[in-house]
Amino acid sequence: MTLEQLRIFAAVAGRQHVTRAAEALGLGQSAVSAAIAALEARHGTQLFHRIGRGISLTEIGAQFLPAAQAVLAEAGRAEALLAGLTAGSVGTLTIQASQTIASYWLPRHLAAFRKNHPGIAVQLTIGNTAQAAAAVHAGTAELGFVEGAIEDNDLIAEAVARDQLMILVAPSHPWASRQVVTAADLTSTAWVLREPGSGTRSAFEQALTLYGVAPGLLTIALELPSNEAVRGAVEAGLGATALSASVAAPSLEAGLLASVNFPLPDRKFLLLRHAARGLSPAAMMFREGLGESKRLLF
Repeated sequence: MTLEQLRIFAAVAGRQHVTRAAEALGLGQSAVSAAIAALEARHGTQLFHRIGRGISLTEIGAQFLPAAQAVLAEAGRAEALLAGLTAGSVGTLTIQASQTIASYWLPRHLAAFRKNHPGIAVQLTIGNTAQAAAAVHAGTAELGFVEGAIEDNDLIAEAVARDQLMILVAPSHPWASRQVVTAADLTSTAWVLREPGSGTRSAFEQALTLYGVAPGLLTIALELPSNEAVRGAVEAGLGATALSASVAAPSLEAGLLASVNFPLPDRKFLLLRHAARGLSPAAMMFREGLGESKRLLF
């Protein structure tokens, strides 16, 4: 049986009249009669008593009607859902973002998006840059947000904001009172860094290379999997680190960290999407809503 046959059956049953049902459906009377006959023939049963010009439901027809109406109602809900998904008024948007972006940049954009599109649920997963890129590549996240360079020809990377890395030490560290720290000085202290694969680590190592310092020459005391853990270890005097200015701001204001006079290049926050997969309406609206953020600088 087809949904069209069920729709016609329910219309005829509700009106107990073929002609009025045909008019309500915008169909010819013969088309309605043929649909009912085909449904009855397909299942070898009789759904209507035909007495003169009048019709009424048989016992089987009466028992079948609620089930047919339930199927039609569910089909209507499915159609409404598909229309909403297509229009971007309902649905789910999956995002994976690196820690720095997820904790300090992305929340206000997610809040604005949910305010404007309350019918769309947002599922955010937090990982490092490599993990976010892998999620977009695999299709488990529709959008990714990272701050490190990505080498994946299947992904499209688009800059949506800029960030400032800075070298940080505890106030008791010798560099805290130095007027200038040179590239040659960078190998003279212990370092607390994010884990390999994080965007912060990648950007810092790229900056070191620009200054002619091989990352392998650094003395790494700790590799930690979160910005907060790195910040806490450096506050405790374990060594120096490189973190986003947005991550460092609370500790700088509280006097728990000091910034070192050694400029690091700006880095870009990147939106990742898969080149071969079209974006859902929800993802397109979120991406378009970030247009103004491209001028933001931490």
